[in-house]
Amino acid sequence: MQGDILQPILPLQPISGLDPERVALGAKLFRDTRLSADLSLACVSCHDLSKGGVDGRQFSVGVGGALGGINAPTVFNSGYSLAQFWDGRAATLEEQAAGPIQNPIEMAATWPQVLARLAQDSELKTAFKQNYPDGLTANNVLNAIATFERSLVTVNSRFDRHLRGEKDVLTALEIDGYRRFREYGCTSCHQGVLVGGNMYQKFGVLGDYFAGRAVTKDDLGRFNVTRREEDRHVFKVPGLRNVALTAPYFHDGSAHTLDQAVIVMGRYQLGRDLSTEDVGAIVAFLNTLSGELPPEARP
Repeated sequence: MQGDILQPILPLQPISGLDPERVALGAKLFRDTRLSADLSLACVSCHDLSKGGVDGRQFSVGVGGALGGINAPTVFNSGYSLAQFWDGRAATLEEQAAGPIQNPIEMAATWPQVLARLAQDSELKTAFKQNYPDGLTANNVLNAIATFERSLVTVNSRFDRHLRGEKDVLTALEIDGYRRFREYGCTSCHQGVLVGGNMYQKFGVLGDYFAGRAVTKDDLGRFNVTRREEDRHVFKVPGLRNVALTAPYFHDGSAHTLDQAVIVMGRYQLGRDLSTEDVGAIVAFLNTLSGELPPEARP
């Protein structure tokens, strides 16, 4: 590896052992509007694979124009995350996939409705029989979608190539940004293969991010799951892979640019007012974390 003997960030690798037939089946379902009540939305509607795995909105729009209250995280590399959703309420991608389908302000469907529609598709029904002993079921729909999502690993970013020892793949500014990212303490939460995604942290460690604002239920984070006071305003640390593509930022979508997000993180998580030079260098580094679109995600 390049640089330090022990790097806080590790290169991404594809998740091994995925059944290619189930991946292909999940890819179709991920784009299938029959999963929504009024046939208007699919998983890809909020997790656009051509736009960093997000929809670029502060809050996603569900069936009938219903507006959600929390920013949609990227689907890319989600198979490496310790849990799903900002509050970590889903332990697996299968559990996560079940949420939006039945959520009344997202896809607003029911399983009897979805399965009846899918069962009318003879080709799809045959594919399920070939891939699952019990054929078309809700659990198998969720497993196929989750298997596809596990395949969405964006390998070979410029930073990964740097870690593997490729010379001159980063500029001096990008290398300096990584140095500041480490030395200022960003890697306390943003490390590992996802550059985050493997722990929970309070939003506002060294400053009250929520002071002077109307706090919503979604602002409570893990508290909504555990009901423990120490989990109030605690969220899953987002992974920073492809972060240059996934604006707006934070659970509330309040930072519209990467520069703004870095400034806020410095102030509330590190207790540091970052200089213009700091922000420019760190953002330059963060841009090196964008990887290659996996074949399964291409049109």
